[in-house]
Amino acid sequence: MPLETDINQVDQIISSARKAQSEFEKNGSQRLYDKAAHAVGWAIMEPARNKELSELAVSSTGLGNVADKITKNHRKTLGLLRDIEKIKTFGVIEEDPDKGLTKIARAIGVVGAVVPSTNPIATPANNIINAVKCGNAIILSPSPKGIVGCERLLGYIHTEFSKAGINSDLVQMITAPGTKDKTQRMLEKTDLVIVTGSQNNVRRAYTSGTPAIGVGAGNVTVIIDETSDLIAAAKKIASSKTFDNATSCSSENSLIIVDAIYDEFIKALALVGGTTLPQSMENHIIGRLWEKGNLSRHAIAQDADTLINALDLEDHVPKNTKFICIETQGIGASFPLSGEKLSRVIALYRARNFDDAMIKSKKMLEHYGAGHSIGIHTNNTDRAKKMAMTLPTCRVIVNQAHCFATGGSFNNGLPFSLSMGCGSWGGNSIDENLHWKHFLNITNVVHEIPAVEPLVDDIFADYWSSVGK
Repeated sequence: MPLETDINQVDQIISSARKAQSEFEKNGSQRLYDKAAHAVGWAIMEPARNKELSELAVSSTGLGNVADKITKNHRKTLGLLRDIEKIKTFGVIEEDPDKGLTKIARAIGVVGAVVPSTNPIATPANNIINAVKCGNAIILSPSPKGIVGCERLLGYIHTEFSKAGINSDLVQMITAPGTKDKTQRMLEKTDLVIVTGSQNNVRRAYTSGTPAIGVGAGNVTVIIDETSDLIAAAKKIASSKTFDNATSCSSENSLIIVDAIYDEFIKALALVGGTTLPQSMENHIIGRLWEKGNLSRHAIAQDADTLINALDLEDHVPKNTKFICIETQGIGASFPLSGEKLSRVIALYRARNFDDAMIKSKKMLEHYGAGHSIGIHTNNTDRAKKMAMTLPTCRVIVNQAHCFATGGSFNNGLPFSLSMGCGSWGGNSIDENLHWKHFLNITNVVHEIPAVEPLVDDIFADYWSSVGK
């Protein structure tokens, strides 16, 4: 297909989205925006649709497993709808008479969203809900393997929009086949770009000339210290690492275990299906988990039996193995196991003590995944604060199953999201979970108030008393 035709198609989609968004905002109300958000939520959460979308996601991408995607689609969407249920995103959202300020919520316009193959249903649904809740239109650019699932999701959303009297042009996608040229045009011509997934796409978004929110790479490291509940920690790590076959950027990739409890914790991992292989098998794992420098499609995001077969481990692990733990020491570009593995494989590191674990975890973050998150299992709460004060990370997850906790959970206070900002450490413009407020403009109405002007002596009193004038 000629490039010019591709570009014209994208321009037409953006044009129709602008027209729909203009009418949506012109006739807007909180009730209307909430109705649109609930329509999208029900489009994915209705049980039969959720099952079909989850099956389609696995069959088309070859990643993850159906049961966990059903759970993910349901809980992530339900949690997001809970978060935004009472949030004002239309009209006056705040008044502060003392400061003479009135804040008005304004839509951004047309949002462009690039979404990954690892979460081809949950991530776009999350973005769409946030977008329409704030009065925007949104255009999706799915990964090539995610196109079929995205088309089906949008079909269900449009069905719900029809029932609710909402224009379907508010939610569209780049037509198949997807190309870099089409995505680039979307990046350049929409009003805000949201990018989850490939760091190449994130960089393209930041250089597109459009305001952009990209999120950084994950490479989760978790410290297990000598004060932790080892059985509880092992269970949480197992449930997190195996969920949806480790497709999440928040799945544990490396464990740093304090030496005093190392052997005992290896036993605890074995009780929950974690088989530990000695460092002598490191090259065996690397040679099969990576093919020509890239993660093997035969191993990433696969069920345990498929992974074991892909790694030629049938004669090395017991039949009840749910995930592989490989002992290693090296951290950095020359040591692939210290990076993201997108599979049921965890690298194990020994640390002499907590301070040594901190040194290793800092090195890990600086190598890959800076800004994203890190975890610790401990009964010493001061250690989590020390990590937060010292390490280049935006989240320290304490005594939780990491992949469930990082993106918001019903038992922690983070916003439900599938996109985690990594701050300046990860080269991102946000340091928090992507959520509704990133899809809004705020206009301030400013009234005059009695002057609040301090005396110079009051401002500098402490400074002068310390160092003199």
